[in-house]
Amino acid sequence: MRKPAIATGAGIGVGAVALIGVLVLFIAAVANGAAGHLEDQETVGTSAAGGPVGDIPSKMLALYRQAAPAACQRLDWSVLAAIGKVETDHARHPTMRSSAGAVGPMQFLPSTFKGYAYPVPPGGANPPTPWDATDAVYAAARMLCANGAKTGTSEGVYKAIYSYNHADWYVHKVLAQAKTYAAAQPSGPDSNADVGSNAIVQAAHSQLGLPYVWGGGTINGPSGGGFDCSGLTSYAVYQGTGHKVVLPRTSQEQRHVGTSVPRDEMQPGDLIVFNKHNWGHVGIYAGGNRMIDAPKPGKSVEVISLAGYWENYAWDIRRVG
Repeated sequence: MRKPAIATGAGIGVGAVALIGVLVLFIAAVANGAAGHLEDQETVGTSAAGGPVGDIPSKMLALYRQAAPAACQRLDWSVLAAIGKVETDHARHPTMRSSAGAVGPMQFLPSTFKGYAYPVPPGGANPPTPWDATDAVYAAARMLCANGAKTGTSEGVYKAIYSYNHADWYVHKVLAQAKTYAAAQPSGPDSNADVGSNAIVQAAHSQLGLPYVWGGGTINGPSGGGFDCSGLTSYAVYQGTGHKVVLPRTSQEQRHVGTSVPRDEMQPGDLIVFNKHNWGHVGIYAGGNRMIDAPKPGKSVEVISLAGYWENYAWDIRRVG
């Protein structure tokens, strides 16, 4: 949010400077009024230089990754996250109010928000409000979708971002930040590896970096800010099979689904189920002796090497896709 100018030289008083600042903000608001976002070039958020995915709070990261495919199939989550960064630094701004009346984490005019607030997203406030992070992120995704992002083309995405704030500098700033997020990957063995064309693997891979949350995750995305192991596999299989296969929720139950296959016939997208001393664990085989896994508290969804796992922990390979 732009801070009031302070007069430091002779000839212009503090009152005159303040009046000029108000006029500048008013002109910027008129120019950008159709978008619902009414900031001038000194936006509420921080610079596009930004950091990697690690600068996004886990709750917001989960929302971006959940809302993008749910509200707009061809919208990449990184674009949604970049808007959240540029607008309010992912809801870190102390007031989340603009001088032109935009409010909340995604900086909506209340009148514009109403056009994209329904249906109420999972976990959102009811009635929806632009102050609620879940409501705001989903509404932003719907707005972008309606204004060009649904095409999945670079031209469509440019048009969609421009609709959010009618300024080319704003579009370039968001795209630069989105590129940073899209390129960033969590650390870990082979975390940047090519995931191939298997849709189950791609769905699991899209959640890299979200924290492990016991009981977290549904077929529709993260919950509680992340996933546990069987929450991740439930989501990946449901999304990767075009919503045709719904797994039971726990790893103990998932070790009985689908068809058992020999280890030497394992394919990307198969479930790898582990069992030892009556506890269970499950991951998605990603090819190349790698697994996508939500491992344990304190860790995040990651790609790991399976070297050393088989002898002590592997219980079965299940083909469900």
